[in-house]
Amino acid sequence: MLAAVYGLPRPTADVDYIAAIPSDSLEELERIAGRHSTLAKNQGIYLQYVTVADIPEDYEQRLTELFAGQFSHLRLLALDVHDLILAKLVRNSPVDLEDAKFLANAGVIDEELLKKRYERGLRPNLSNEKRHDLTLAVWLEACFR
Repeated sequence: MLAAVYGLPRPTADVDYIAAIPSDSLEELERIAGRHSTLAKNQGIYLQYVTVADIPEDYEQRLTELFAGQFSHLRLLALDVHDLILAKLVRNSPVDLEDAKFLANAGVIDEELLKKRYERGLRPNLSNEKRHDLTLAVWLEACFR
């Protein structure tokens, strides 16, 4: 999504997703477009189901449809950029921080909105708030200072 929507120059072969509707379609999606599918072998891209994701509350209200009307049996919805960054924040990998920096430099992240969404929509659901508070502070410093 970062490459398609925001022009992230780092290539990626997977398209992560957090839900499939109907939920019993996960197995079929994996067969058709998973890591070991014909699609992956032929096109070099695959869908990857994310089994653990910490995403701010009410994220569904902020989803954006990608490639509207382009597929007859598939509808792709992307997380709002702030929700996406917060989902990456919890994992706190160096690659995810680089993605956040890229988006901040591109001017698509609002620092105050990110903090507000973290405080109201994500932090109350985290088990180790102090750790994630520190991660947020480090990321904000890296992205906006």
